[in-house]
Amino acid sequence: MIVDVIVDLQYGDCGKGKVTHHLCSTGKYTHVVRYNGGCNAGHTIYHNGKKFVTHHIPAGVFFGIKSIIGPGCVVNPEKFFEEIETLEAGGLEVRNMVKIAKNTHVITTQHLDSDGTDTKIGTTKRGNGPAYSDKYARTGVRAEMVPELSEFMIDFLEEMHQDDTIALFEGAQGFGLDIDWGDYPYVTSSHCTVAGALLNGIPPKAVRNVWGVAKPYETYVGTKDFQGKDPIFDKICEIGQEYGATTGRKRQTNWMSWELIEKAIKVNGVTHLVVNKMDVLREIDVWKASLDKNLLNFSTEREFQDFFYDNLSDSGISIYFSGDKARI
Repeated sequence: MIVDVIVDLQYGDCGKGKVTHHLCSTGKYTHVVRYNGGCNAGHTIYHNGKKFVTHHIPAGVFFGIKSIIGPGCVVNPEKFFEEIETLEAGGLEVRNMVKIAKNTHVITTQHLDSDGTDTKIGTTKRGNGPAYSDKYARTGVRAEMVPELSEFMIDFLEEMHQDDTIALFEGAQGFGLDIDWGDYPYVTSSHCTVAGALLNGIPPKAVRNVWGVAKPYETYVGTKDFQGKDPIFDKICEIGQEYGATTGRKRQTNWMSWELIEKAIKVNGVTHLVVNKMDVLREIDVWKASLDKNLLNFSTEREFQDFFYDNLSDSGISIYFSGDKARI
């Protein structure tokens, strides 16, 4: 089997859905797998001129590719069926394409009630944290125990471990929110790294390409103080349409931290780097990044891009800069 993995190198919302949609369009994959998170994630995808926001369901359904919610995820059955209906109303064949690993855990009403009381972290209140807590406390509910999900059940190992499997693993949230590597405790409750994909039941030797996705600035949604003091960050937010796809909350904004990008590249073994939303900074023509607690100023976009090439010149990483801010 062959596996390509998509990871967010910052705090989520960097356009993984856009990259997933593009890679799916190449026709190279037999499967697309969501490997972490639940309906707290929101991927905005434009397909055939229509805007879709997915939460649980992987982007392979847009191209008729079998799409699996992996065992590293948690699923809310009510939201899952709502999403199927929304996608089918948009003209997509979903019900026969999407599957759920039988050992995926389920978000219950109790999990939603518990998460609804959060004021410390600033969660999306979608029940993820309590569901993962029960999973690791060995008191959780697995998808195979929920009758209404029975038609979607698969044995993940039997499905994936075939010689002709070529799978794209689609991540949620981002490296800066990873339960182990993020800014704890302001993190999510799942593994947002390539290792998170492997934990679904994939051997390390199967990984071919790792697509790391970032923005030329950073955004974050939650309670910690993140946004810079310069009024320009509000302008970046408006130009970049930085509002959560799941909650609609305004994203706090700051300059790109090179330390975070570099660490995420190392931990995840990135082979391809995509920097989305370049046209947001192009519109204000301000190019900055933070390095060793210092703010670097670049005179032009070309200088900003060269900074990436110079720092990654010995890594063998392929680098792509993308615009089209409205499509992320």
